[in-house]
Amino acid sequence: MLMYGSKDLILLGYTDSDFQSDKDARKSTSESIFTLNGGAVVWRSIKQSCIADSTMEAEYIAACVAAYEAVWLKKFLTDLEIVPNMHLPITLYCDNSGAVANSREPRSHKRGKHIERKYHRIREIVHRGDVTVTKISSEQNMADPFIKALMAKVFESYLHGLGLYCL
Repeated sequence: MLMYGSKDLILLGYTDSDFQSDKDARKSTSESIFTLNGGAVVWRSIKQSCIADSTMEAEYIAACVAAYEAVWLKKFLTDLEIVPNMHLPITLYCDNSGAVANSREPRSHKRGKHIERKYHRIREIVHRGDVTVTKISSEQNMADPFIKALMAKVFESYLHGLGLYCL
């Protein structure tokens, strides 16, 4: 039996992206991880389908993909009906200030007009109250280990932050 130790389910998401790590196709990689009451439950690392022109755009796309996942997880956990209360909105942490600001904006600005329309759906998700996108430092971003090599001690601290321990 899996126990989470709380009356409420607290689902947190972390998202990150590199910038054009695929040197041939010039595509970036999106990473996300979700924790449920402190334990990792879903994670993914996937190449983005379009070419991002900036780090902000790559991070914004990663946040959008993670927001879709958050909405699905919310519905899945609610449909299970195991715990009566789920802490809402789901907090999605992102370490890029531009991507965080862009997810809250109701309109596009000069620098972001070229971003594919489907990625702006995150604004609707945020406005609806399903997800709130919050700035976090790179050092605290649990999705960070997906995009770069880390020293063993730093990596272990991320594992503990995700509720993972060596036996």
